[in-house]
Amino acid sequence: MNSSLRLFSSELTCPASESTQNANVNFLLSRPSLRVSCFVKKGGDARVRVSNRDGRKTKAVVCCQLMHSHKEESDERKRRLQVVPVPVQKADFVRTLLIDNYDSYTYNIFQELSIINGVPPVVIQNDDWTWEELCHYLYKENAFDNIVISPGPGSPACPEDIGICLQLLLKCWDIPILGVCLGHQALGYVHGAQVVHASEPIHGRLSEVEHNGCQLFRDIPSGKNYGFKVVRYHSLVIDSESLPAELIPIAWTSSTSTLPFIGSKDFGKSNTHEAQPDQSISIDPLLAKVGNGSSNHFDYGKTRSARVLMGIRHSTRPHYGVQFHPESVATCYGSQIFKNFREITDDYWLRFRSSFKETHAYSDACMQVSSANRLYREVCRSISTENNAVDQLKEIVHADRHLEYNKAEMKHLEMFNMVNTHHATTGYKCLKLKWRKFGHLAGQVGGAKGIFCGLFGLEAENTFWLDSSSTEKGRARFSFMGGKGGSLWKQLVFRLSHQSDGSSKGGGYLSTEDSQGSAETIFLEEGFLDFLNRELQSYRYDKNEYEGLPFDFHGGYIGYIGYNLKVECGVKSNRHKSKTPDACFFFADNLVAIDHKNDDVYILAIHEESSSITQWLNDTEEKLLSLNGSVRMALERQKSLPLTFSSCKVGFAAEKSKEQYIEDVKKCLNYIKDGESYELCLTTQIRKSIEELNSLELYLHLRERNPAPYAAWLNFSKVDLSICCSSPERFLQLDRKNILEAKPIKGTIARGATEEEDEQLKFKLQFSEKDQAENLMIVDLLRNDLGRVCDPGSVHVPRLMDVESYATVHTMVSTIRGKKRSDVSAVDCVKAAFPGGSMTGAPKLRSMELLDSIESCSRGIYSGCIGFFSYNQAFDLNIVIRTVIVHEGEASIGAGGAIVALSNPEDEYEEMVLKTKAPTRAVMHFA
Repeated sequence: MNSSLRLFSSELTCPASESTQNANVNFLLSRPSLRVSCFVKKGGDARVRVSNRDGRKTKAVVCCQLMHSHKEESDERKRRLQVVPVPVQKADFVRTLLIDNYDSYTYNIFQELSIINGVPPVVIQNDDWTWEELCHYLYKENAFDNIVISPGPGSPACPEDIGICLQLLLKCWDIPILGVCLGHQALGYVHGAQVVHASEPIHGRLSEVEHNGCQLFRDIPSGKNYGFKVVRYHSLVIDSESLPAELIPIAWTSSTSTLPFIGSKDFGKSNTHEAQPDQSISIDPLLAKVGNGSSNHFDYGKTRSARVLMGIRHSTRPHYGVQFHPESVATCYGSQIFKNFREITDDYWLRFRSSFKETHAYSDACMQVSSANRLYREVCRSISTENNAVDQLKEIVHADRHLEYNKAEMKHLEMFNMVNTHHATTGYKCLKLKWRKFGHLAGQVGGAKGIFCGLFGLEAENTFWLDSSSTEKGRARFSFMGGKGGSLWKQLVFRLSHQSDGSSKGGGYLSTEDSQGSAETIFLEEGFLDFLNRELQSYRYDKNEYEGLPFDFHGGYIGYIGYNLKVECGVKSNRHKSKTPDACFFFADNLVAIDHKNDDVYILAIHEESSSITQWLNDTEEKLLSLNGSVRMALERQKSLPLTFSSCKVGFAAEKSKEQYIEDVKKCLNYIKDGESYELCLTTQIRKSIEELNSLELYLHLRERNPAPYAAWLNFSKVDLSICCSSPERFLQLDRKNILEAKPIKGTIARGATEEEDEQLKFKLQFSEKDQAENLMIVDLLRNDLGRVCDPGSVHVPRLMDVESYATVHTMVSTIRGKKRSDVSAVDCVKAAFPGGSMTGAPKLRSMELLDSIESCSRGIYSGCIGFFSYNQAFDLNIVIRTVIVHEGEASIGAGGAIVALSNPEDEYEEMVLKTKAPTRAVMHFA
């Protein structure tokens, strides 16, 4: 027997010894229909007694009042576990069931396990499967080798927060389980430990961890200054004094010690130091009592130890928990922990199974298509199921690529694929592209502004301009512009239906108008994004036609997606109805592109095979070459006078007063304290009535005073809407090589009045622990979102927490990239990540629900995205911030900031005000 197996045998006894001990424990949660917020109250005494093998009484805690009976594990399973094993080799892969507690970091774990296990895990949310279904896959089909329970918002004492996980931890004593954060707390809670408020909420911050050298931490250093730094996201902890005897502490950290990220990039550092278990931690039995109603009804107490539990394991079961997040980009040795858990799993089944290979053969054949068929029917339930059901249960769960499948079952899958292929290709359109290049022309004809005004005039109705007005330091390179076009041009306006009653799930009305003025309105039951997906997949084209173009937009849809379309991306409902349409797009068949790096100008036109577009190209070329750079505005603009925010308030009415906004920040802090969120991106709106305003002049003024790499001008005259955007933030880009990129901004500070002050402020932002925490949380969130649609192992962070400087502010920016999976579409990628995490907080779904209850109006276009979807499915979208929306005689500006545990309410208000200064000054200059 090898050394790792000897170490493991000292940590665990044979699981078969627990079969009678747990036989009479009927602790099972029914699927909850209502949220019950409930923590452990110290001093409670709810309990039951059961007998172990030798007849002695032992305590088993009843952690919830919702209970029902459960069939015992199959006799076949028990017999197999009790057979004396024979030596076999370890498997080439490990099959993990990953339980998602509606968290925004689950797919970071997915990405790690996909590489370490040899096959990606199967992901289900904690209420996707009933207990009977779960038992079928675990015990009858033997479909999984281990289970990982994800982090998540809330408390393990709340049935809606934890779902089926408590049942797994109590009943699946014979399957290796690793709980992360909430999963760790659930492991403690289900065995009787108390989960209480931490002395301080810690989110997105690093701590050094000491451990006892158990197998989960093999080859990982321990203790202060030895390099084992981990990222923590939690407001609740297991009270170490309530830890029952069957749970063994294996890792700790100081309750107050955190470290800045800068200077801690010592990933991979190795040390042989092993710390001994902390003998000062007392072991007390739990007297647990679970109540109902709000969590505010409970006395949480505080941890009484100066050290916080960061890891536990069960004394006889292969169950482990870690309070920190090993999947975070800033956690050192996170991958090693998952590798060690795989080794634990391998060693466990080597020790207690008669033959690893033999136990898979029958179950693989049985499981293959039956579960896949069921998941096909559930394909629309969630983005995770949509993206992974077929792969996971067709080839990933079992991962035996040499397995011969039942021919009849495979025929069913082939027919399923044929039907879907037919639907995807019916009614396709063949598009042809023609383009011309004019080298070094842009500067000669007045640059991007001169070209736009020269071609489209000052009224600029039904025009677009994706404007890289800030191109220094390689932030952006291309601008695209256009107006009402040829035979393929159309304008789309989409409005969600019945938003005000909170029942909207995405259906709405789509109005279209073509270049000839023909209009129609239809109802889209499945929503706008599914419509857009079908449209993009219906186009056929020749890639050779755009070879030589240095950019990825060759024509297609250009416009915006409003924040309320979150209901098409997993959110249950919108509380507030948007005044503006929820999405507006042009289909641009003619456009002008500018390469700012080389000063080149391109004109492009797309048409169907049977038509011709030579005339537009000829006319546009003639207009371009006639421009001499002397294009001037019809009205002479004067420089705007310096304005303070107080002077702007005369013109703008705030949706909420300073006092109300500060109170909202405090509400957010309370939610964070209770573990409901790690970070909440709170926003508000300011508005001003306007009579006569040339929106294009307003945009031109804004782009001069606040140039930005992802700026935009959009005018939809049909709905009296103009958008003047000076956004510095990219939401998501997919290039022609199928590389996805996100560039979230979190952390903002004003520029200084002098060069010395400016450098000091930049340095202050760079080393601010609060701003680092804000940024890191969103980086991990975006890694998760990309991880849902990218190839395993491809998601990475080439730039973390860089500070970029703009006209009025310094900002902290990170870059996340990954390779898109071949089986997902461009719109699938957007649905996986929308709305941008920098505008929601994390975990995303719970945070958006909370923000909907706190904010008093719809965000509308603000917090959504502007950009293009090229007909070849490349896209580039910004985050709508630093933007003026001019709609039906009103100018509105949205602003806000990320609320974290370290936030100061007064400072958060001042940061929100800072973000409004550039756009409000631009409006006040004209209005």
